[in-house]
Amino acid sequence: MSVTARSTRRAARSGGSRRTVRAKMTILHGVLFLASGAVLLAITYLLVRYSPLGDPPMRSSTNFIETPDDSVTLPPPDAAGQMTPDARVVMKDQLTAAASKALIEQRADLLRQLLLNSFIALGVVSLFSVALGWIVSGRMLRPLRTITAAARDISATHLHRRLDLDGPPDELKELGDTFDALMVRLERSFLAQRQFVANASHELRTPLARQRALGQVALSDPEATADSLRRAHERILAAGAQQERLLEALLTLTRSHAGIEVRHPFDLAQLVEEVVEAQSAGARDRSVALTASVTAAVASGHRPLAERLVVNLVENALKYNVPGGVVEVGARTVAGRAVLTVVNTGPVVPPDKVETLFQPFQRLGGTRTGRRADGLGLGLSIVQAVATAHDATVTTEPRPQGGLSVTVSFPGERGSAPDGVRPGRAAAGVR
Repeated sequence: MSVTARSTRRAARSGGSRRTVRAKMTILHGVLFLASGAVLLAITYLLVRYSPLGDPPMRSSTNFIETPDDSVTLPPPDAAGQMTPDARVVMKDQLTAAASKALIEQRADLLRQLLLNSFIALGVVSLFSVALGWIVSGRMLRPLRTITAAARDISATHLHRRLDLDGPPDELKELGDTFDALMVRLERSFLAQRQFVANASHELRTPLARQRALGQVALSDPEATADSLRRAHERILAAGAQQERLLEALLTLTRSHAGIEVRHPFDLAQLVEEVVEAQSAGARDRSVALTASVTAAVASGHRPLAERLVVNLVENALKYNVPGGVVEVGARTVAGRAVLTVVNTGPVVPPDKVETLFQPFQRLGGTRTGRRADGLGLGLSIVQAVATAHDATVTTEPRPQGGLSVTVSFPGERGSAPDGVRPGRAAAGVR
């Protein structure tokens, strides 16, 4: 274990000079309990001191055997030795006043005793609540300590670790599950990145090795002529052009993953017509019928990237087709979204292999037409990346009779239309 890791663990155990969440929760719990207890004590004292029901009634009597206080003076009796009515009244008033004074003093003593005992009880219970809050907060924060320890130990080579927290479906359990889901996404991303780098290195190494071999063969030929050297250089240039296409595709893929900062409306239908017209010569060379059926469809995003998406889909449909096959490209507006469809004939594609086609450098068995494909294996990956950058959805379905049906739904631009858009344009065909 490194010195840094040991220092981190030691600081985590001792707490250092920092105030932990557990200490904060304990202090907050104690302060809230103390404040609530003080408020309850004040309310109880005020209710006892100033009772809204009034003081209890005092019962008076004229039969007193002893005087409750030395301040009570008995009036002298009459000649017969009996107390006169006036004397009884005077004695009654004096006794009542003395009893009231004694009652007031007793009540004040009781209030002082109540207040003192309440403060003592509040202090004892506050200390108990602080200790209890420390224990409860520790148990509540235990999953956080587990998450912290796991996050500290996880690295790029240990992304397979999971928390798998147990317990009720509360916020901490949700946090643990979210952390596990994040680790799953990170692991997939790291694996995809490593696979992508390995595949890209392999794809770049192939034309480089071809160039080196062609150059070595040309230089090692003692009877090389100008024509043979020219042919060798032409093949080297062709390998270099393949490298350029690969690098351009990688840059486009990276740019698509970076996202789109500024979006502008563009006419998807016009874009489809331009792409189909540009690909018509290649379609004739492959003996494939290429048609377009478009109506007004305004999308929002980056037009050059969207053009690359349409080109890749059309080229993919032409490349992996059969002689005498058909490629149908369409653009229309559905529920406020611009929808692109590319349907092509060709060999049957297994449904479980469709997702693989959208991964970088992946080809279905190297080719879907029974011969070596001249592609880079990045066309559909770029399609997926561009669609994601546009917040578009890509739906791919294999056709039972062979080929694929790809649908891309772009977000539309309400209330705006680019120049050249003709609303309600009828379907057009391009061959």
